[in-house]
Amino acid sequence: MTIDFKQDILAPVAQDFAEMDKLINEGISSKVALVMSVSKHVVEAGGKRMRPIMCLLAAHACGETDLARAQRLAAIIEMLHTATLVHDDVVDESGLRRGKPTANATWNNQTAVLVGDFLISRAFDLLVDLNNMVLLKDFSTGTCEIAEGEVLQLQAQHQPDTDEATYLSIIHGKTSRLFELATEGAAILAGKDQYREPLKRFAGHFGNAFQIIDDILDYTSDAETLGKNIGEDLMEGKPTLPLIAALKNTKDEEHQIIRRSIATGGVTELEQVIDIVHRSGALDYCRQRAHEETELSIQALHALPESDYRQALIYLAEMALHRIQ
Repeated sequence: MTIDFKQDILAPVAQDFAEMDKLINEGISSKVALVMSVSKHVVEAGGKRMRPIMCLLAAHACGETDLARAQRLAAIIEMLHTATLVHDDVVDESGLRRGKPTANATWNNQTAVLVGDFLISRAFDLLVDLNNMVLLKDFSTGTCEIAEGEVLQLQAQHQPDTDEATYLSIIHGKTSRLFELATEGAAILAGKDQYREPLKRFAGHFGNAFQIIDDILDYTSDAETLGKNIGEDLMEGKPTLPLIAALKNTKDEEHQIIRRSIATGGVTELEQVIDIVHRSGALDYCRQRAHEETELSIQALHALPESDYRQALIYLAEMALHRIQ
């Protein structure tokens, strides 16, 4: 079947989603006009808002009855996500995100960093209002781990000896951890401890699959679909899974070309690297890993009672995988 994002995934929580949207706009209000302008710019440049949707679906799936609290949590998740993107763009010196100018390109690095800080602070300000110490602790620890993931990625930059285990640690921090906070947070808020672990496992494996798929698309998509330039990660010397797998599958000259490209970054050998990655079977291996992670993600949901909301989470995992079919 073809999964329709609006119909199969968003529709069950469409009303909550609209309320959450209002909360985000209220949340980014500031007495400093520039903070408002930049926050609005980055929030509106957002994509499908998968993390807050996942949070709302998880809340319903584990039987939450106070949806106003779940809507607030979803807004907090999106604000944290937006803040990490703003900081990422500064670190990566990106000029475009999803085909639109980034905050650092529109204003400058200083403004972007400080507004990112504001969004994180505001998210925690709203989190305190939920008056749940377990949730607050989970988010405090989780955001530390997200920052650590980003630093780990920075450390691995230009390091051709980075292995798959390190790559998985990086993507757990920079991608999967926020998905985990979105779903496990919903279970904590609903007071359904028995669903915390299954929802966290679902989100963790989903996040891994999602990032692996993103890294595959860096070699198989086009700039318009991707919203960034092809081979951008390679240009920055980031050893993603396609490159790690290609290094394992090649030797001699081809092996050296990939090592050199990771070590130096840049685009001088971009065409050759893309060609080697395609011919080495690296992308097949990455697709297999994305399938495995998606499978584990869906399996974890079987611990939850059957519902339209649980099914929508399954559809979300399947839809992410369809991007590489």
